[in-house]
Amino acid sequence: MKDNKMQITENESFSKVDKKFYELKNNKKLALMPFIMAGDPNIEATSEILLKLQENGADLIELGIPYSDPLADGPVIQVAASRALKSGTTPKKVITLLESLKGKLNIPIILFSYLNPLLCFGFEQFCEMSSNAGVSGLIIPDLPLEEAYKFSKIVSNHLMDLILLVAPTTPFERMKQISNHTKGFTYLVSVTGVTGERNKMENRVENLIAKLKEVNTNPIAVGFGISTPEHVNKVREWGADGVIIGSAFVKRISSSSEKDVVDHVGEFCKDMRLAADQKKYKKLY
Repeated sequence: MKDNKMQITENESFSKVDKKFYELKNNKKLALMPFIMAGDPNIEATSEILLKLQENGADLIELGIPYSDPLADGPVIQVAASRALKSGTTPKKVITLLESLKGKLNIPIILFSYLNPLLCFGFEQFCEMSSNAGVSGLIIPDLPLEEAYKFSKIVSNHLMDLILLVAPTTPFERMKQISNHTKGFTYLVSVTGVTGERNKMENRVENLIAKLKEVNTNPIAVGFGISTPEHVNKVREWGADGVIIGSAFVKRISSSSEKDVVDHVGEFCKDMRLAADQKKYKKLY
């Protein structure tokens, strides 16, 4: 009889995200998931950055599609979205970019987008094109749970996961509903408010992880406000399965020259990988 690891690897009902988290859990590793904004500073640089993140230890990547009214995002990512829009980035260009990286970019890519651009594009068409380009999952922060049911079915039909978010203010019963309907992993928002770097991780995140584990069978990835190796260590100690780092990566993109941006982002990713693996890091922040 085959062991569980082999079963999940070969079972077609498990998504690429499922398999990645299962592999990491078997190896007792914390999933490292950087977030970057597609098209910032331009679509060509995004291509190089994605490959560098993979090379330097990212397990999954959350790739933002720029939008003019990003309500869940703080100033750093808002400005990145504006830069990306000015450089001419569109949802179709993001999908074309990912198509060009098929065979090179092998880790799961999770697209992050607000709902309106996807509805304007045509949700079914967007999912079909994204899946064909190798996308593994989709995060839509302004999609309410009540609407997520029908959209999740469309996403699943195209062999991707619709990943739902739990906030610190989410009531326990609703947290249970979200956990039952998210796919791939549960995205735990660590702070009340928008994205952005914080000086410290709030201790209540430990309680949130424990509370979520009571009702959740999916891996738990913590995001919003994580920006240092110490934050990554805390998330690991508190029992999360993954860590999502956004503004800290985006800030390094905005502060780097065009010549150095790929290497600077890669070095920061390497530092976060060392922290996730509880190894000595260089403190490049």
